[in-house]
Order: sequence, then C-alpha cells, then structure tokens
Amino acid sequence: MSSSLVSAAHPRPATRREWWGLAVLVLPTLLLALDMTVLHLAAPHLSADLRPSSSELLWILDIYGFMIAGFLITMGTLGDRIGRRRLLLAGAFAFGVASVLAALSTTAAMLIATRALLGIAGATLMPSTLSLIRNMFHVERERTVAITVWMTGFIVGSAIGPLVGGVLLEYFPWGSVFLLGVPVMLVLLVAGPLLLPEFRDDAAGPLDLPSALLCVGMVLAVIFGIKSAARDGVTLAALAAVLLGLAVGMLFVRRQRRLAQPMFDLGLFANRGFSVSVAAMLLTILALSGTWLMVFQYLQGVLGLSPLDAGIVMLPPALLQVLASVLVPRLARRHPPHRLVSAGLLLALPGFLAMMLVGGPPAGSPYVGDAVSLWLLVAGTSVLGVGVMPMMILGTDLVVGSAPPTKTGAAAATSETATELGMALGIAIIGSVGAAVYRSHMLAVANGVGLPPELAASAIDTLGGALGAAERLPGEAGAALLHAAREAFAAALHVNAVIGAAIMLATALIVALFLRRAAGPGQGESGHGPAGISDDLIK
Repeated sequence: MSSSLVSAAHPRPATRREWWGLAVLVLPTLLLALDMTVLHLAAPHLSADLRPSSSELLWILDIYGFMIAGFLITMGTLGDRIGRRRLLLAGAFAFGVASVLAALSTTAAMLIATRALLGIAGATLMPSTLSLIRNMFHVERERTVAITVWMTGFIVGSAIGPLVGGVLLEYFPWGSVFLLGVPVMLVLLVAGPLLLPEFRDDAAGPLDLPSALLCVGMVLAVIFGIKSAARDGVTLAALAAVLLGLAVGMLFVRRQRRLAQPMFDLGLFANRGFSVSVAAMLLTILALSGTWLMVFQYLQGVLGLSPLDAGIVMLPPALLQVLASVLVPRLARRHPPHRLVSAGLLLALPGFLAMMLVGGPPAGSPYVGDAVSLWLLVAGTSVLGVGVMPMMILGTDLVVGSAPPTKTGAAAATSETATELGMALGIAIIGSVGAAVYRSHMLAVANGVGLPPELAASAIDTLGGALGAAERLPGEAGAALLHAAREAFAAALHVNAVIGAAIMLATALIVALFLRRAAGPGQGESGHGPAGISDDLIK
C-alpha cells in the first residue's frame, strides 16, 4: 500500500505546532473583520479632514470590498501554485504597508488608492488561512474544531470592531483605525515561518494570466453592478456592469474548459458537498445581510443610541455566537451535517420573527429608545447568529474538505467569494425592497409636513437624511417628521425580515434534501469517527 493511501486511511492527528499555527492564522481573520466595521465609524472624522466628495466617500467605503471580492479566486489559485504560506506572508507584508499609507493619507484620492491596495492584500489572507487549515488538520473532527476557531476569530472581530473603533476615535485621529493592522501583521510575519508549514500543488502549471484577468473582471463587474443598483436603483450603468460581468464569466468558464491545466478546476462543482455548501452559504448570507445591516441603523437612527452604545448592545449576540460555535464540533459528532445545518437554519427563523415585531419609539416621547424593541432586536440577532453557525462552520468545512488537498486554495476562495456575493446580493435585492418601503411611507409624510423640496428629497431617500431634515424644522413639524421616519424605517425592517425568513426557510430545505449524501465533519474519511483529538479541544 502506498504512503498516500495509508495517509488517507489513517490521517495523522495534529501536533502542538499545528494548534499554535492555528492561533497565528486566526489573527488576520480577526483583523479583516475589524477592518470591515471600524471604517464606517471613522467616516465622519475623515470626511471632516479630507473633505471628499460624496462620490469619493462612497469609493473610500466600497473599494476595499470590491478588491477583496474581485481578487479572491485569483489569489486562492495563486496560493495553490506558489505556496499558501508564501502568499499569506507576502499578503501580510503588503497589508501592513498599505495600512500605514492609509493612515497617513492626505487626500481622498490617496485614501481610495491605499484602500484598494488593502483589498488586494486582504484577498490573499482569507483563502490562504483556510487552505492552510485544510492541509494542517487531516483528521476531520480536528479540522472542524480548527475551522470553528477560525470562524470564532471572525465573529469576535466583528463584535469588538465598533468598541475598538469607538475608543480609538475618542482619543486618536481617524488614521489610527488603519494602524490596527500593523502589529497583527508583524506577529504573523515573525511567527508564520516558524509555525506554519508550506503547501503547494507541485503538478500545477504557471498561473494563466488571461484567466486571472477574466476572473477579476468578472467578479468586479458583477459586484460593482449589484452595489450600484443597491445604492442608486436599477440604472442602465448598473445593469450594463452586471451583464458585462456575466459575459466575461462565460468567457472565463469557456477558457477553463479548454485549458489542459485550468486556473480554476470547474470539476470541484461536481462534488455535491462542495456545490450545495457553496450555494447554501451564499443564500444564508443573502438572507442575513438584507436585515442584519439595518440593525445598527435602527439602533442609532431609530432608538437613538451612540455608535459605542450600539456596539455594547450587540455584544451579547456576538458572545452567544461564540458559545454556539464551540458547540458545533461536538454536535457534529452525533448528527450528520445536513440535519444539523438545516435545523440551525430553521432555528434562525424566530430571529426574523422578532425583527418583524420591533417598532418605532412611542409618539411624543422625549426618550428616543424603546426598551421592548431593543430587547426584541437583541433577541432576534442572538437567535439568528446562533442558528447560522452550523451552516457557516460545517458549510465551510464541507467546501474545503470536499476539495483535493492540492485545490484547497481555490476551494477556500470560492467559499469566500460566495459569502461576498451573497452579501452584495442581499444589500442590492433585499436592501432595495426595504428602501422602496421606506420611501413609500415617507412620500405622504413629507408632502403633509410641507417640507422644502431640498429637504423633502433627502428625507424621502434615507433615514439619515430624514434625521438631518428634522433638525432644520421648527418644533412640532420636526418632531412629526422624525417620528414618521423612524416608523417608516421600522416598516422597512419588517419587510426585509419577511424576505430573509423566506430565503432562510428555502435554504434549510435545500440543505436537507441535497446535502444528505455528503460525508460530514466528524465522521472520518471512512465513515466513522477518527481518533487522536483530545476531548478538551471540543469542550
């Protein structure tokens, strides 16, 4: 029997070095989650300093996500060729340098450029960390634990982002939010070569540059079109961008089928565990994002909390998510993945129901906050967060574990791209529906209050515009507009929650029906639980 067959039948348990290496891999994950939240808090501060136009501010906020989404697949396949550790360390160095440049930006154009560099560097980090986990942890149960720890880092980063950002902006200039990445990347650059092994696909040929350009162009055009539609409505430019992206995507697929050594192996989608998990992750994030991204707006715009207070309020849901993530590997030992994931998605449905019940503050009340709505929102986001954890952990595990070890970079990048695309679609589709509901409620109110045209346009467009318009109106007129805007936003949240619940229910059914035959984490390569992992690691 060959050594490879022996390795497949009896996978080697991870050593202490692999577990310490996992701790290093969590650092960039936590940082990227932090970086996605703190900039929105810093936007008012950098706007006052750099004075960007409205278009430039949108590019400052969006270019990072565009670049990450556009380069994920290319960077994932590049890591398979040049080495995943090498790509991770190169990306960490680039991320650190770009962070310093972003912090020192003196113009809006400079900040846009450095944010683009941060996005390209960030695209190397997520697929590299995930593919290294696949190659470091061969025992399925250990790999599930490792991915759980990796996902927990992302949750913790998202949870503490508003708190860290609020503290930094309280005492330091806005550039300090970018400098968070420098010490993290220094630790990664020092500890990475000592603790992380190198893996690559020795049989892979050189990176096909036309394929890479087609891949980047495809994703960038689609994401740009979707986000433009979410922001400005379905315009000709947004539609043209999406159609261009789809056309480029067809050329990309055709080229991959013709190449003897394609940049991206489309055969990965022939594996049911891989393809269904990718689709389910996309739909789960789509269902969440249209509602979840309204939560902080509701807390601040409707209930009147400060950004720091809103971050504190959202800590309990994040802590419950962390606790739920710790339980997933243990539950995965007793239940097949399709049953555990679909049950979790069904559990998330009452979370949407709680969001359907929140309302605006009591009319005429000098106190903005409504305790009942606040508790409903905290309970709803807690249930949602707990319910989706099996999908996010086991789905990621199935995507990465279903791919051959030589293709894990491409598989990890596909998982991350599905997440980015699901978020963009959620914002564009569900977010647009919510915006339409808000505008329809506000049209009659704005006409009744008798707003000047310039104030009416901003009040009808967004909740922030309505809050600004209310401050410029006298007495009762301002109070009436303020209350109406908050009620309209609550109505939009209700509709988005209904849509999200429907998509989540459909996803649960898809997982239950089509993921049934996929081998799951914790069942071992041969269908039974492997030995070699300490029970302490899953307690």
